Amino acid sequence: MKIVSRKIGRGTVDPFVDLLFNALLGFTFLFLVAIMFMNPEAKSGIIDPKAEYILTITWKDFSPDDIDVWVEDPDGRVLYFRNSEVGLLHLDRDDRGMANDTIEVAGKEVENPLNQEVVTLRGVVKGEYVVNLHYYKSESNKAVDVNVNLAKVNPALEVVYYDTVRLEEEGDEKTALRFRIDRDGKVGGINFLPKQLVSVGK
Repeated sequence: MKIVSRKIGRGTVDPFVDLLFNALLGFTFLFLVAIMFMNPEAKSGIIDPKAEYILTITWKDFSPDDIDVWVEDPDGRVLYFRNSEVGLLHLDRDDRGMANDTIEVAGKEVENPLNQEVVTLRGVVKGEYVVNLHYYKSESNKAVDVNVNLAKVNPALEVVYYDTVRLEEEGDEKTALRFRIDRDGKVGGINFLPKQLVSVGK
């Protein structure tokens, strides 16, 4: 077999060298593409939580009082601190006033003043939801104002409902919100018809 060389400019180039050079270019290109996919460019301002809806319950910072959220799903199942996962409903944080607000940072105990319970709905399940607030334990012996915030996360964060409910004393239970989710994921049918959940869930 005879290898034919061709002249390019002043020198000669072997076809085998051409083949090696082209292969090297191909591998370099594939390597760069792989690097780009391993380190995608950060997209600022985009939140991608594993939730479709987030229900946030907050009350006064540093309050020692324990407020609980109870949620009934369309199938009649009740989510609360002893039953923290119901279908696609999850109680992500159960706040007990100041009882569980101490965290350790760099070997030192730090108090977190925020009183907040968070419930996530990790999918679109159509039907009616009932949200109740329960004044579980009072240390202050005072009424507590509780903020209720329902947000739809996808495709963009949208606050669907926000209001404040007053719980008068220990043991007080109030229906803070009832709402419906349709099959397209839209929230509607908001009302406040009372429904007791605490005695049902126990």
